Amino acid sequence: MTSPLSRALPLLRFLIHLLVAGLLAVTVVTAVVDGPHWDVVAAALIVAGVYAAGRVVRGRPRLVPVWGAALSAAWLVLVVLTPMGVWVVFPLFFVALSVLAPRLSVPVVGLLTAMAVAAFAWHAGGWSVGAVLGPVIGALVAIGIVSGLRIATEESQRRGRLEERERYSREVHDTLAQGLGSIHLLLGAAEGHLERSPERARALVSQAREVASANLTEARRLVRAQGPADLAERSLPEALARLAASVGEPPVTLRVDGPPTALPGTHDVALLRIAQEAVNNAARHADARQVALTLTYAQDEVLLDVVDDGNGQVREGDGFGIGSMRARAEELGGTLSIEPSAGHGTAIAARLPLPVEGGDTP
Repeated sequence: MTSPLSRALPLLRFLIHLLVAGLLAVTVVTAVVDGPHWDVVAAALIVAGVYAAGRVVRGRPRLVPVWGAALSAAWLVLVVLTPMGVWVVFPLFFVALSVLAPRLSVPVVGLLTAMAVAAFAWHAGGWSVGAVLGPVIGALVAIGIVSGLRIATEESQRRGRLEERERYSREVHDTLAQGLGSIHLLLGAAEGHLERSPERARALVSQAREVASANLTEARRLVRAQGPADLAERSLPEALARLAASVGEPPVTLRVDGPPTALPGTHDVALLRIAQEAVNNAARHADARQVALTLTYAQDEVLLDVVDDGNGQVREGDGFGIGSMRARAEELGGTLSIEPSAGHGTAIAARLPLPVEGGDTP
C-alpha cells in the first residue's frame, strides 16, 4: 500500500525544483538587465550549484546537515546582495521540512522566516506589514502542507495495518480454526467407535489425518504470505548477508550505506525478493563472475543496487523475473531500473519511498 506522502513527494520535489530554478532565473535576468550586477549573478549560480549538489547528498544522511548549512549560507549571501534573493526562501521552507525531522525542521523554518523578514526590512529601509506577513504566511503554508501529508501517511499506515490484521484473522478463522474444529469432531467420533466398530474408527482417524494435512498446507501458506523465513528473526541487512553467503558461485558481496532503520515489513520482503531474483539471474543467465549488493538507507527512501559483471543480456520481457521485481517495487510506490551493458554486466536499482520523519533532499 502506497502512502499519500510517497505519492505526493515526487510531485512536491518537482515543484520545488521548478520554483528554485524560476526564482534564480528571474534574479539573474534582473541583475543583468538592471546592472549588470555580476556579483549577484555569481551568487545566484552558487546557490543553484549548491542546491543541485543535493542529488549527491541523497543516500548519505550524514552529509545532509553540511549541505543544508552550505545552501543556507549561499542563500544569505544572495539575500545581502539583492532583495530578489529573499523570495528563494519559499522553496527553502519545503526543502527544510522535507529534509529534516519535524523537531528540527520547524525551528529551521522559523529561523529562515526571521531572516527573510529582516532582509526585506533592510533592503526597504524600514518595516512593513506585507514584508512581515509574506514570509510568515509562506512558512505556515509550507508547514501545513508537509504536516498534512505526514498525518495522512500515518493514517494510511494505521488503516493498512488494521486491514492486514483483519485479513489475516479471516484467513485463520476460515482455514485453521475450522480445520481444527473438524479434526476435533472426527477424533471424538472415532473415539466413540473404538470398541464396537474399529473399522469405522480407523476411517474417521484417516479422515482426520487428511484434514490435518490440509490444515498444515494452509498454515504453511499463511506463513509464506507473512514474509520470507529469512526475515522472521533477522533484519534486512542480516537476511541479505545470509543470501550473499549462501550463493557460493558467483561470489556475492554486500555493502550497507547509512544507518540501518526499521522498515515496514512489506519493504523488507520486497527488497529481499528483488535481491534474490537479481542474484539468481546473474548466476543462472548472465554468467557473472561476481555480484555486488548495496543497500542504502536514505532520508525518506531505501535503495537496493545489484550490479554484476556478466554478459549484460538481461532485458525486459526476457522472462528472468524482471517483471516480478518491477511489480514488487511499483506496488510500494517505488521504481526499478535496469541498465544492461552487453559484455560488461547489468545494474539493477530498486528505490522504495519510506514513511519517515524527514523527507528527501532535492
